[in-house]
Amino acid sequence: MENIEQPAEASRVSKRYMIGLVVLMGLISNMDSWLSLIESKALIGILREFWGITAASTPADIVAAQTDFAFLQGIFGILVFGVFFIAWYADAYGRKKGMMLLVMVMGIPAILIVFLSINQYVFLLLYTVVIMGTTSNLWEVPISEEAPAKSRGMYGSAAFMIGVIPLYAIIGPMIIDASDWRWGYGVMFFLMIILMVLLFFMKDPQRWIDTKEARGETRLGIMDAVKKIRKEDYKYIAIATAVYLTWTISFKMATTFGGSYFVNVRGFTDSEFNSILTIAGLLLPISALISGVLLDKVGRNVVLVIGSVGAMVSLVGLGLTGLPLLYQSAYFFMAMLLAWIYVFIVEIFPNEVRSTSVGVCITGARLGYVVGPLLSALLIPLFADMSGFWIFGGLLLIVPLFTLLAKPLETKGKTLEEIEVER
Repeated sequence: MENIEQPAEASRVSKRYMIGLVVLMGLISNMDSWLSLIESKALIGILREFWGITAASTPADIVAAQTDFAFLQGIFGILVFGVFFIAWYADAYGRKKGMMLLVMVMGIPAILIVFLSINQYVFLLLYTVVIMGTTSNLWEVPISEEAPAKSRGMYGSAAFMIGVIPLYAIIGPMIIDASDWRWGYGVMFFLMIILMVLLFFMKDPQRWIDTKEARGETRLGIMDAVKKIRKEDYKYIAIATAVYLTWTISFKMATTFGGSYFVNVRGFTDSEFNSILTIAGLLLPISALISGVLLDKVGRNVVLVIGSVGAMVSLVGLGLTGLPLLYQSAYFFMAMLLAWIYVFIVEIFPNEVRSTSVGVCITGARLGYVVGPLLSALLIPLFADMSGFWIFGGLLLIVPLFTLLAKPLETKGKTLEEIEVER
């Protein structure tokens, strides 16, 4: 991984370094995805252990357990807002140190879940700290700052594609079935150790170094970083937050209660749901690959429209029919919408406060980790068959389409400097 000093945006680093960076950030993204999405499988065991749900449980018992879990998840979700400090830390102390902090925030509580989860409250406390790490999306920042303009969407989506290789859907259920649901989280501690070693060889992007040198000896405090956000940035903070918030609410509903819906409500076996989840997971890297091409070839706004409409139709259709195929297609289109989020929000803000601005967006979006579960706690008792639950989650995705009325800048093929000037 050797930096090559070249003046043009086209190649600030060697291609070999860029590929290595994409792989490394992709592995961090995969840790993120595992810890976020293993919940679909783990919740079945969590409800069995802490709420006593079995195959013999009545529909009323199942509704009560799911409602209680969703409510507690929403209350504990308030802690997720701490993600802003990870973003600020990466602006103040460097992308490398920020990534190391991020990986530890995900990995250490994950192993503690194995040994300390004596009840649902301790589990949810540790789980929420893990989720705080998974919500940062910090791994996209170094890629955006190092990648050439014409292939920034592809590089970002390549890391995303590595990140959504469905190991959680293929290996995760086997680990949980062979041991218990706790190790579905705890296994990521070992990936944390590997990533910490690899991060030792990462270099801070030259753009961040230039910004640090321009600050001189002045340390970037939290409030200093916030004050540097300009008026014109808030338009894009509003756009990105609106898209990301609605995505978070809808996808949180889907990934949390998918397993319980098919097993406890629809009567599928654990094995049958494992197959459903595996296919859904396999669609994620396919979606990421397609999204990467579309982002660079036809533009960011088109991807936003396709992802939103496709996910909306899939979730509404799932509520109306209960077909596993529509649950799987929701994963595909939600991943496409997430690809837009990952690429757009890290390229649209100025370099000096890029991570902080992204942190503000993510912090706002993480309201979904409170609203989503609390909304679930409200909807599940109203719809015992969960039909309205899925329909409501789908209809929320009309919100991203309305953000296009604000006429966001199309960033396809533009350097970060060109984007900043045009903004």
